Amino acid sequence: MTDEQLLRYSRHILLPEIGVEGQERLVAARVLVIGAGGLGSPAALYLASAGIGTLVLADGDRVDLTNLQRQILHRTDAIGWPKAESGERSLAQINPECRVIAVTDRLEDGQLAAEVAQADVVLDCSDNFATRHAVNRACVAHRVPLVSGAAIRFDGQVAVFDPRRPGAPCYHCLFPEAQDVEEMRCAVMGVFAPLTGIVGAMQAAEALKLLIGCGTTLAGRLLLLDGLAMEWRSIAVPRDPSCPVCSA
Repeated sequence: MTDEQLLRYSRHILLPEIGVEGQERLVAARVLVIGAGGLGSPAALYLASAGIGTLVLADGDRVDLTNLQRQILHRTDAIGWPKAESGERSLAQINPECRVIAVTDRLEDGQLAAEVAQADVVLDCSDNFATRHAVNRACVAHRVPLVSGAAIRFDGQVAVFDPRRPGAPCYHCLFPEAQDVEEMRCAVMGVFAPLTGIVGAMQAAEALKLLIGCGTTLAGRLLLLDGLAMEWRSIAVPRDPSCPVCSA
């Protein structure tokens, strides 16, 4: 590491659980963040500032005035910009050492599989079940850890699915794709702005722990947050032995 890097990341390096070796792992890592909205904004900001070497930011949407209440990666002058490019600009100002790859199309099929295969960790910061299940399938297929987050109204959730662990569940084990689940969107239901920051920051924290190899991750657990009461619940997530995605 250079002298400037040692200074920039000194508060990480002071932590015995991270040190120089752990920080070097972050600098060498490639992280895929799917969604540059309410969850992806704080997640990407913390990952870039923490020293992730390559951050792929994928989002097919453009910045809208209604996004600015919670999507802190974007500024008023970015309205109309592709979110991935707006995010790239903001992250460059936070940490120019972080190489940001802006993907302005929605990742699907072969392109999604290719990006997941190159990543060390994937953060699902999307807002729809179709994307979440597609990302989950790709992560299981390529054995890449997935950090999943969701936030709606005053309710948040965070989970880690690590297919490298024997007997680990996947997202489909928790939310089966064939199940009739009501799709709740911020545009219709609303969302408490700081809630997205809490969940997105926790996604970044779990991703950094996975990359460094420190602490205990949320693998096999689902954290639920009631933002109105500010109470957390932790629920064990078992593997579904008949899951069509990960049981094989």
